[in-house]
Amino acid sequence: MNAAGCLVVAGAALGAGCLAWAHHETGLFTLRRFTVPVLPPGTRDVTVLHLSDLHLTPSQDAKIAWVRSLADLRPDVVIDTGDNMAHRHALAPLLHALEPLRSTPGAFVMGSNDYYAPLPKNPARYLLPDARSLRRRNDPDSLPAGELATALTGTGWKDLTNRRDHLDVGGLRIELVGVDDPHLDRDEFPSPAAPGGDDGRPTLRLGVTHAPYVRVLDQMRADRSDLILAGHTHGGQLCVPGFGALVTNCDLDRGRAKGLHGWPGPRPDAVGGAGSTWLHVCAGLGTSPYAPVRFACRPEASLLTLTARPAV
Repeated sequence: MNAAGCLVVAGAALGAGCLAWAHHETGLFTLRRFTVPVLPPGTRDVTVLHLSDLHLTPSQDAKIAWVRSLADLRPDVVIDTGDNMAHRHALAPLLHALEPLRSTPGAFVMGSNDYYAPLPKNPARYLLPDARSLRRRNDPDSLPAGELATALTGTGWKDLTNRRDHLDVGGLRIELVGVDDPHLDRDEFPSPAAPGGDDGRPTLRLGVTHAPYVRVLDQMRADRSDLILAGHTHGGQLCVPGFGALVTNCDLDRGRAKGLHGWPGPRPDAVGGAGSTWLHVCAGLGTSPYAPVRFACRPEASLLTLTARPAV
C-alpha cells in the first residue's frame, strides 16, 4: 500500500471516535530509552537526553511540567534539536520548562518553528514530494529565535547553528558539529576543524541537525560523526499500525522516521553495518497547534545511554 492509500486508511481510522483518541494521545508523554555502543573501548557510560519538537504554546502546562521532570534523570548531556516554539509568547514558558536542565552541559540547533510561527495548512500537502512553504526572513510571524539562543548560550549550552564546538563530560571529549534548519535551506556545513593534538582522552563525534535531510546526514557521516541526532519528523505523527509512518516531511525514508538506526545502511552493530554511522531521530513532544493530533505515535523524549564499543 502506498502513502496515499494509507492516508485514506488513517482517515477512516481517525473517524468514529478515533479522532478523540488522537487528540488525547498528544498528552501521553513518553520517555524512550536506547543503548548505543558508540564510545571508545574502556570509556564509562554517558547519558544523553534528546529533546525535540516541543512546539510549545503558553497554555501547555502539562507538557512544561513533564519536561521539567526530566531533570530527575540526571543526564550527562542535553541535546535540543529544535522546533521549540509554536506561539509568539512561548519563549518565557519554554525557558521555564528547560530551566532545571540548563545547568547540565548541552547543545542546540534551531528548527523552522523557532524562527516562524506555524500556519494553518492542508494536511494533504505533506504527501507532496516537497511539502515546504516559502518563508521570508522578515516574515511578520517571526519568533524570538535570537532571544532563545542568547538565553541558552548564557547558561552554557553550545549553539551549533552552522558551527562546531565541543563539550567535556567527565573524561570524554564530545566534538560537536551542527547546522541551521535544512527544512528552510539554512544549512551551511561548517569547514573542517583545524587539526589538534591528541590529548589521550576518549572522543565522541556528535552531529546535530533539526531535519534529517539526506544531504546533511551524508555530510555528517563524511565528517566522521559517530552519532547523529535529529528531530523534525514527529515520527510520522499519524501512523498506521502494521505500516508505520506515512511521511517524514523530508527526504528521509519512512523506516527511519523515529528511533535508533544506522546511516546509510544497517546499524553499525548489525550485519552489513560496518560502513554506517549511528542515527537517532526523535519523534518529538509536540504538534502544530493547527493539527493537535497524534495516532500510534506518542509524543516523546529519548534518553540515550552511550556505552563502549566491544574491543576488537
